[in-house]
Amino acid sequence: ADPEAFAACAARGIIPSLPCSLLAAPGHPDLLWLVSPSRTEAVLTASGRSLWARTHGAPGRPLLGRGPMAAPPPPAPGTVDKRRKDAGKAVSAKKDDAKKPVTRKPRTKEVSALEENMREYLGSFQPDTYEDVPTQAVELDEDGNPIVRPLSKSAQRRAARKTIETETGEVVEVRRGAGAGLVFLSEGVTVKELSEKTGVVARDLMKALLSRGVLATINQTVDPTLAVEISREFGVEAAVVSFEEELELSRQQTASDQASAAGAAVAPPVPRAPVVTVMGHVDHGKTSLLDAIRHANVAEGEAGGITQHIGAYRVDVGGKKIVFLDTPGHEAFTLMRARGAKATDIVVLVVAADDGVMPQTVEAIDHARAAKVPLVVAINKIDKPEANPGRVRQALADKGVLVEDFGGEVVACEISAKKKTGIEQLLEMILLQADILELKAAVAGPARGIVLEARREVGRGSVATVLVQQGTLRVGDVFFAGVAVGRVRAMADDRGNRIDQAGPATPVEVMGFEELPDAGDTLQVVEDDAKARQVVSFRAQKEREEALGKSTKKSLSTLFDRLAKGETKELPVILKADVHGSEEVLVQTLNRLSTEKVKVSVLHSGVGAITFNDVSLATASDAIVIGFNVRPERKALELAEKEGVDIRLYSVIYTLTDEMKKAMTGLLDTVTKETFKGRAEVRETFRVPKVGLIAGCMVTDGVVPRGASVRLVRDGRVVYEGKVGSLRRFKDDAAEVKSGFECGIGIAGYQDVKVGDVIEAFVLEEVAPTL
Repeated sequence: ADPEAFAACAARGIIPSLPCSLLAAPGHPDLLWLVSPSRTEAVLTASGRSLWARTHGAPGRPLLGRGPMAAPPPPAPGTVDKRRKDAGKAVSAKKDDAKKPVTRKPRTKEVSALEENMREYLGSFQPDTYEDVPTQAVELDEDGNPIVRPLSKSAQRRAARKTIETETGEVVEVRRGAGAGLVFLSEGVTVKELSEKTGVVARDLMKALLSRGVLATINQTVDPTLAVEISREFGVEAAVVSFEEELELSRQQTASDQASAAGAAVAPPVPRAPVVTVMGHVDHGKTSLLDAIRHANVAEGEAGGITQHIGAYRVDVGGKKIVFLDTPGHEAFTLMRARGAKATDIVVLVVAADDGVMPQTVEAIDHARAAKVPLVVAINKIDKPEANPGRVRQALADKGVLVEDFGGEVVACEISAKKKTGIEQLLEMILLQADILELKAAVAGPARGIVLEARREVGRGSVATVLVQQGTLRVGDVFFAGVAVGRVRAMADDRGNRIDQAGPATPVEVMGFEELPDAGDTLQVVEDDAKARQVVSFRAQKEREEALGKSTKKSLSTLFDRLAKGETKELPVILKADVHGSEEVLVQTLNRLSTEKVKVSVLHSGVGAITFNDVSLATASDAIVIGFNVRPERKALELAEKEGVDIRLYSVIYTLTDEMKKAMTGLLDTVTKETFKGRAEVRETFRVPKVGLIAGCMVTDGVVPRGASVRLVRDGRVVYEGKVGSLRRFKDDAAEVKSGFECGIGIAGYQDVKVGDVIEAFVLEEVAPTL
């Protein structure tokens, strides 16, 4: 080798490995070809000036900064340079071999004729392989380790996306919220829905959740408060609404979009009937007023003269409809009355002219003010000699209710529900107030309403009284209310007639609940059954968490000290009621009766008849069983007699509370003991002139005596309590009828007996209490 040429190559960045050869280029005597075993090649002039250099597998590069790269010398005449074509074939072959499961052997690379001619001068030469195929250039440190980690495929895609956005201006993927207005998030929102609403990719949302210790999948629900916090982190303002409110907003937006697409205006809401709530003190005449309006004998059927749960009625007044809600007047039903006030448009405050303003009257005024509902005062019982309407107006003024006679805006009407005087004027004032309010509601779209009351009935399942507020409720609609879902199997109006659909301001009885809803829950019709169940599941989970979190914080040492000293006694109670609203209020009432010395503990409460399991629980916990407007099953009664469990049955709430207070304070002078006499099933009903309705019965158990107290039971619920008015066998009067005989029973003052009802005869006896 020429030392001068080798030194010239080294000075110019060409470091051939030794030994190397300088050969005369074929066909070019003035050029030298440098070839080394490291596959370094160069073309030099005779004076040592480099024209072109390359390392095998890399493109040629110019040396000494002499302008553009020079092309390699042409091959000798008659030779074919197949390097490019061979390289393409080699890469394809490498890809094919990579797919094979077996390890491929190195394949000899085909070389050009020029290279073969050159290698003839080098003697033996090692065959080339594909190990030197170029890869991604990585900068290495002194130890040969990469200084910078190679980019992953995800990073390369992100870099490519940013390049596209920079060059074209087109947004490939939104990674942050656009911040366009307020976003509404409902309860039970999933990560996917949150991503769609905020415009943030789900992957980033899951990372934000993970940073807060929440490992969530894309279909997992997120707590609304946490969802709002994360949305603000990404620059999106969000607010939490209920699922019902979100559906209403979506319905309005959909209606607006459809109307815009059709080129028409959104269908306006139509006028609806006013919803009126009748409120007032105990026995001031609320139910009698409704009875006078509906011309139906309903007031006489109320136990103790008071209403036990909310009833809804729609009446026709001069071609216009008015819906009345009869809320209980007793103070223990505060929660139910508050729900009634929220569902109503106008409150009719009934005040007795002889009693004046009472505590429950003030309570009703406060509820109406809280709900911002206008008042119409009905001064009842003006036919009594001691009536003083002027004193009632003055007492109302002292409570901040100024009637028109005193310069205020509240309408006051003097009525007599018993004499049916002043009723027409009261109805006119209600309709006038409704015209001022301009009440309207949308008829189209999914229905929404409020559950007024719910109960379980034999053969019908869970039944709820629902007041439709928006849309049209139809048979077959899928709905949810609170934590209950279902499908409308059947509907009935306030008169018991089957109907297929119900519009706004229509009270209906709905069947088809899978679970018993709570009074006051919003019933919402949905199209997506899966979404409804998702929301219900989320609500149920939240309720369970709240129930677990409400553990009573008590000092165990203090409690044990009081029990040891006899200062604290516990009265365990198992409560069963006819409807959910009564159960809820009774639980609150019993809990309020607890004192520092005596604690009332409600171990279990439910809706329906007293069952065998209820008595079993009472036996194990030494509890008493309280039934409100319900009866025990036969097996439950037999177990109670065997185990000595005390079952107390009530139909009036203040009777229950009074006896509980007397029992707790030791002032229970006498105990009313009920002795069962007999039971009869109604097989037929017929009317007798001058007598009324007679129930044709078969005595199935015990004896039914004349003059005994009776209880009419329908579907496990107590409908009426009274006395036997007449007892006959065929045409003859009978003193008593024994088991296995037929008889005719007439209940004094009650005519609504139906086939299938059960009449229970009993005798009440006053006995001295035993402790």
